[in-house]
Amino acid sequence: MLRLRLRALGLATALVGWSLVSPRLRSAYRTPAQAAAGSMLALTTAKPLGFRPPRVWAGLRWGSMAAALVTATIAATTPVPKVRLSMSARELPESVPGWLAWHIPVGTVWAEEAAFRGALGDVAAKAFGPTRGRLLQAGAFGLSHIADARMVGEPLLPVVVVTGLAGWVFGWLAERSGSLVAPILVHLAINEAGAIAAVVVQRRTWNSSHDARSAA
Repeated sequence: MLRLRLRALGLATALVGWSLVSPRLRSAYRTPAQAAAGSMLALTTAKPLGFRPPRVWAGLRWGSMAAALVTATIAATTPVPKVRLSMSARELPESVPGWLAWHIPVGTVWAEEAAFRGALGDVAAKAFGPTRGRLLQAGAFGLSHIADARMVGEPLLPVVVVTGLAGWVFGWLAERSGSLVAPILVHLAINEAGAIAAVVVQRRTWNSSHDARSAA
């Protein structure tokens, strides 16, 4: 049991450490590296990831319902002035299509779900039990976003807490459905809907300012 707990703590520490190093990689290498690392870690777990029937159907059912709720919430809150202001200040990558179709689904969602909910979630649950194991997984997931928060100038504590809570929910979805598909769909919905909303807000802001300058 001690060896298993040390393994879980070591994996959590390694994932947080990797999150501090990986942003230094060029974006062209970062996404493949993160996806490969997540995939290799997922292959080390003895627990099925739930990509085959019947578990995949439960994952699709739970994931699609939660993803629809998340997407609707983001759409409903986007018109709020403070939310729009935050989105308009967000720095977008040079290639938006590549960001939406490659970096988010592969380099972020798949890489993180495979590593945290797939590999770490399994080892942590075996070492500490379902509840404390999920707490370790969620805590490591929150801490892994410190580098991202620093890059965009966001306060660290709120980012760690919010992403940690998200990690807890993702872990619960994976356990409840028996499939990694559920948290993947919800994670994808959060990131994609937020990214698309930011793109739309910034383009509308640019168009409005451009029209105003033209009229002047």
